[in-house]
Amino acid sequence: MPGPIDARGTEDPHPFPGALAGRRAVVMGLGRFGGGEAVARHLRRRGADVLVTDLRPAEELERSIAGLTEAGVTFRLGEHEMEDFTAADLVVVNPAVPHPWDNPFLLEARAGGARLLTEIRLAIGDHPAERVIGITGSAGKSTTAAMVQHALLRIRPDLRSRLGGNIGGSLLDDPPGDDSTLVLELSSFMLHWIAGDAGEPEDRFTPGVALVTNIAPNHLDWHRSLEHYAASKQAILTGSPACPAPRPVDASRCTWRADVLSELELAVPGSHNRDNAIDAIATIIEHLTLVDGEMADPRATASACAAALRDFPGLPHRLEFVGEHRGIRFFNDSKSTTPGATGLAVESMPSTRRTHLIAGGYDKGSDLEPVARLARDLAGLYGIGATEAAICEHGGEACGTLAKAFERAVASAGEGDVVLLSPGCASWDQFTDFEVRGRTFRELVERLD
Repeated sequence: MPGPIDARGTEDPHPFPGALAGRRAVVMGLGRFGGGEAVARHLRRRGADVLVTDLRPAEELERSIAGLTEAGVTFRLGEHEMEDFTAADLVVVNPAVPHPWDNPFLLEARAGGARLLTEIRLAIGDHPAERVIGITGSAGKSTTAAMVQHALLRIRPDLRSRLGGNIGGSLLDDPPGDDSTLVLELSSFMLHWIAGDAGEPEDRFTPGVALVTNIAPNHLDWHRSLEHYAASKQAILTGSPACPAPRPVDASRCTWRADVLSELELAVPGSHNRDNAIDAIATIIEHLTLVDGEMADPRATASACAAALRDFPGLPHRLEFVGEHRGIRFFNDSKSTTPGATGLAVESMPSTRRTHLIAGGYDKGSDLEPVARLARDLAGLYGIGATEAAICEHGGEACGTLAKAFERAVASAGEGDVVLLSPGCASWDQFTDFEVRGRTFRELVERLD
């Protein structure tokens, strides 16, 4: 059935959430990775009257607002005004807005009859759930999602798979076709809205195939309890109007697992990345079974996926090798924002006792004791940011800034050692996001040459 006609006079391939022409839409927060900008453009293309409201001042958002102003978007910056929300027909919420269930602006918007959605829900639109793979977890979800995409493009290019969600840019600017496979990395924030206890029942969405890599305490400052965090993650496995029964992925039950592990050769380091690869392969097989029907030889498909992953390059800021100086090797693992991820990064290094770890940052409420205990086995531990005292509780050196920690680590390291940035914490106390933190580390390495 044809979709509605959008503001450009062309058929809209993603009619969800219905007619928007002339509707009052508020975008709450531009976000750090372009999602809010893509939402505003999308809503304007659909004919909505769009207001972007963000607590940050205009001078911090110059690049984001320039093009949107030309598109006819209006702004309220440096504050939120209640009247904007009470007058709205639709509010698109940045999923990073903390504990939205008691946010007064959102409560008033909902009381006034506004529909509350997020960028990822708009991007999914009416895409068939059987063509959507959802991947979440406390650690490994980004790499696993990227591995799924990497292998699918090799073994099944006909599926025209697209990678999106909490990784890469928004799908709204280049909508995929209904017959494309969507590989979505989904954060707990996103899942709270699209599958958990936030949105209206008719707006809930869960994917045809769902993988939960693991669950460990994280983002407790946002969720306020481990129970709510875990429930938001597990919501990916619940039924929804789009998918009454998502197919869960459990690689431990795959009969081909042992054989494929023995032949798996990866360019990215760490036993956890081998586990990520097996999860990715199991997810692909589950998806192909859903799309094509039961396959005659899952083992052969698993082997083909393993071969495709041999040249998987890894992702920026995830155990990324960024250089060598005086025989010292430098790894950027800025995406590590949980203690568990930092532990896996240290285990991936050639020798713990020759690893100099830089850790710390914004306090999300996670238990940092596992990172602090590493001090006894490391060549050096250098704490930074708001959590440096907790990081250095059992030893190490509180350095304050990344630049100071880097300087101390390089001075202490010798030939054959590793300097590893794996913070185990978010970046927001000193950096805009983990990417800026990682780029700063990379620039410090480059200046050594």
